[in-house]
Amino acid sequence: QVQFVESGGDMVQPGGSLRLSCAASGSIASIYRMGWYRQAPGKQRELVASITSGRTDYAESVKGRFTISRDNTNNTVYLQMNSLKPEDTAVYYCSALSGPYYGARGQGTQVTVSP
Repeated sequence: QVQFVESGGDMVQPGGSLRLSCAASGSIASIYRMGWYRQAPGKQRELVASITSGRTDYAESVKGRFTISRDNTNNTVYLQMNSLKPEDTAVYYCSALSGPYYGARGQGTQVTVSP
């Protein structure tokens, strides 16, 4: 079973940027689709971005501000977040979205956007 460890969360002001990282304990090259979820208190979990070998998809709420990427050599998935807004405040998780590790995710990293 592959395990994920997210990092990079922090408290930033509106308009700021953060880069989240998700390090896998094993190879992610065989995981066709990877993604980042977020969950804010009292809200449903939201898939904000996903990536395959040739395609990226984003929730409307983050389109144009967030960029997902993956480095299969280093078994890491990234989420670059720009122009952050208070409504982006949440715990962010990476997760395998396909294959035998489907649903596996890490502990999450807290992102807080506040003046």
